[in-house]
Amino acid sequence: MVIDDEEDARQMLHLALKRYCPNVDILALCESASEGLEKIRSLKPDLVFLDIQMPIMSGFDVLEKVPDPDFDVIFVTAYNQYAIKAIRFSALDYLLKPIAIEELVAAVNRIEKESRKNIRHYHSLLKNMRTSAQKLARLAIPSDNEIIIQAVADIMYCKADGSYTQLYLINGKKLLVCKNIKEFENMLAENAFFRIHHSYLVNTAYIQKYVRGEGGYVVINDDMHLTVSRRKKDGLLQMLQR
Repeated sequence: MVIDDEEDARQMLHLALKRYCPNVDILALCESASEGLEKIRSLKPDLVFLDIQMPIMSGFDVLEKVPDPDFDVIFVTAYNQYAIKAIRFSALDYLLKPIAIEELVAAVNRIEKESRKNIRHYHSLLKNMRTSAQKLARLAIPSDNEIIIQAVADIMYCKADGSYTQLYLINGKKLLVCKNIKEFENMLAENAFFRIHHSYLVNTAYIQKYVRGEGGYVVINDDMHLTVSRRKKDGLLQMLQR
């Protein structure tokens, strides 16, 4: 199904799917969120292309009205930095308008290979969208055969591990995530995380002290000492003073 209030956008997506994704059967093209909600309930689609910005009801409002979504979603949106941030950290797919054919095909292929029909994805997303326009509340982290929903506030710091990142949690556990530390730096900057070193991204809420030196180091949770690089020292001091 396609749910989008713009007729041109609906038709272009329909044509692109017919031409480049012949294994996708279109059940309905819906011009409003309310019509889409009705069709979801009656037609029970496997996959919904869902526009985010629609009058009266947004795409997120549609999801909130389906308690246990039993379908995959690919969001379609004009650029909205916060919405995209929330979608990405809920481990869901999105396409930017105007839609690039190669991105459309890749998104459909990902869904075919690994269905995201898991309501924890959507609950995580809706929780993030209900927070302030900057902060993310929770991350949906794919891990083998499960999705781990992790509260951002419980992450003490992140440590680079090549193209992966280790998340160190307040309960003493660690999570290995298939995202590099730069991605976390971009996503969590508004949550008061600060990159103190090329290897460390720290939740400043857990910094107990800063010990001066050439770069110095911060103390977290009584006994964790994390090095601060020389070029990050001034920025860290400014942030702590704020």
